[in-house]
Amino acid sequence: QTEKARETLLKICQRWGVQVIAIGNGTASRETEALVAEVIRMQDEGRTAQREASPSIPHPASLQYTMVSEAGASVYSASPLARDEFPDLDATERGNISIARRLQDPLAELVKIDPKALGVGLYQHDVDQKALAARLGDVVESAVNYVGVDLNTASAALLTYVAGLNSRVARAIVAHRDEGGPFASRRDLLKVKGLGPKAFEQAAGFLRIPDASDPLDRTAIHPESYPAARTLIAIFDGAAGSSLPEVAARIRSVVRDGAQSLADVAAQIGVGEPTLADIIEYLARPGRDPREELPPPLLRADVLKLEDLAPGMWLKGTVRNVVDFGAFIDIGVKQDGLVHISEISAHYVKTPLDVVQVGDQVDVRVLSVDIQRGRIALSMRNA
Repeated sequence: QTEKARETLLKICQRWGVQVIAIGNGTASRETEALVAEVIRMQDEGRTAQREASPSIPHPASLQYTMVSEAGASVYSASPLARDEFPDLDATERGNISIARRLQDPLAELVKIDPKALGVGLYQHDVDQKALAARLGDVVESAVNYVGVDLNTASAALLTYVAGLNSRVARAIVAHRDEGGPFASRRDLLKVKGLGPKAFEQAAGFLRIPDASDPLDRTAIHPESYPAARTLIAIFDGAAGSSLPEVAARIRSVVRDGAQSLADVAAQIGVGEPTLADIIEYLARPGRDPREELPPPLLRADVLKLEDLAPGMWLKGTVRNVVDFGAFIDIGVKQDGLVHISEISAHYVKTPLDVVQVGDQVDVRVLSVDIQRGRIALSMRNA
């Protein structure tokens, strides 16, 4: 059966041009990882033979895989939302789709799940559940609004967390989009039934339209600040038709050279210095997604074995769990390694959560390997 599974998976990858496989970190994840690594090896061997036979023909990039947290995937797969999204699929297939989508856009997928179902701490069932739910909701809302939302692709679940919107209005936005096509501008939101001026005022700055004809609709600049932004562009660009980043660079150059101060420019367009600073930043990076500044997922092509490890070896890993006495790190072997709290930093650490959290990528050094007991001791000191 293993041989048949390898062949089936290899054919699927070749047929659809798969580049990355997302493996859920739950039951049988290590066995699946070993299977995928073997498929990658088989594909690489075939690709090498093809290159030797036809060196002038370009070949696709090698297949890779990464581990993805599947916390809450089973909760989502049995939810009414999942049944609405994929009515013709069973719960297992819905869960698989959720895991794959978490790799593509984790924020858009995780908002579909009650935050409590994601496993938010050792003592989450011992605290006031109402207070916990409120706090978790605030954290999710803060994250969604900080990143911003593409108005023409966002699901109702994601739009619900945008400031000023609720589930009813979010569904109305999606229904309006489905019936009338993509939104051409932020102002088109006012045509949505049930979305009034107050809700628009709160939500507009967090909604983006990447293909909008008005370049300001592609930024995080609030429509209330459009007049000031347009005045700023007119002063520093005139009719040159420069891009927004070029205009921002010109403004910064003028301020840096001392020709005008930030206060002078702010007074000229009738806004405060903090607002001007924000406008310049948004002009400089119109499509900014703060998540781009985070390290990308750790992609692998092979599985390490315990026997491959040796004290002193440096590896890159992903934090899988944080407990009172340390952190468990996935370094690509069957067993996660433990960084004891005393090895997290050269300085005193009161709790591991002060330094690391689940999902962080860290550099670790192997301290010891107990092959018989399947234990790996790691250190982050001097990392």
